Amino acid sequence: MKALTLASNGEALSILCLGAHSDDIEIGLGGTILSLVAAGVSLDVHWCVLSAPGERADEAARSARAFLKGVATSRIEIESFEDSFFPSQRREIKDWLTALRDRTAPDVIFTHSAHDQHQDHRELNQLTTNVFRDHFVLEYEIPKWDGDLTSRNAYFPIDPAIMDRKVDLLLQHFSTQRSKDWFDAETFRGLGRLRGLECRAPGRFAEAFTLRKLTLN
Repeated sequence: MKALTLASNGEALSILCLGAHSDDIEIGLGGTILSLVAAGVSLDVHWCVLSAPGERADEAARSARAFLKGVATSRIEIESFEDSFFPSQRREIKDWLTALRDRTAPDVIFTHSAHDQHQDHRELNQLTTNVFRDHFVLEYEIPKWDGDLTSRNAYFPIDPAIMDRKVDLLLQHFSTQRSKDWFDAETFRGLGRLRGLECRAPGRFAEAFTLRKLTLN
C-alpha cells in the first residue's frame, strides 16, 4: 500500500476542520491531529463547529483547546446553526462557508462523509465540496446507530498511545454525550482497530477517510 505524507517533522501544514456538532472533529480526526503534532509538524489549524447549543458550546471550546495543544497556530470558531435542521438552513450555511473560504487558504480540509446518514453531516459535506471546489478535501467518519459506515480509501495510522490520548480526551470533555450507548472507549477504539487492520497500520490503529479527487503530478 503506497503512503503519501501529508507533512513531515518541521514542515508547515494548514488544515481546516469542519464539524457539524461539538464532538465530530475529535471523533473523526482527533488522532490525526494529535499524531501530526507529535510528529513535529508545524500545524496551523482552523477549527470550526457549526452547532453547539448550550453546555455543548463550552465542551466544544475546551475540547478543541485540548486537542490543539502544541499546534503552531490555531483559531476556534463555534457557530450557532440549529442542530438537526441544517438542510433548512442551507443558504445561511453556504453563505458562511463562502465567507470562510474567502478568508482562509488551507492545504487540507476535513469534513463529514457524503455517505453519512445524519442530515446535518450530509448537508455540511455537500456544501463543503460545493464551496471549496479547488481544495484537497478528506471526508471523515462518525460511528453511530445509523449503520452508515462504509469502505474508505485513505487511512492515517495512529500509534496506540495517541489512540489512548484521543479516547481519554473525548471521555473527559463531553460529559453531555456519555449517556449515549455508543459514546464509549470500546466504540472509538474498536473502529480505530478495524481501520488499522484494513491498512496494516504498524501501530494497529488508524483513522479512515474518503478522498474523492487527487491530481497526480
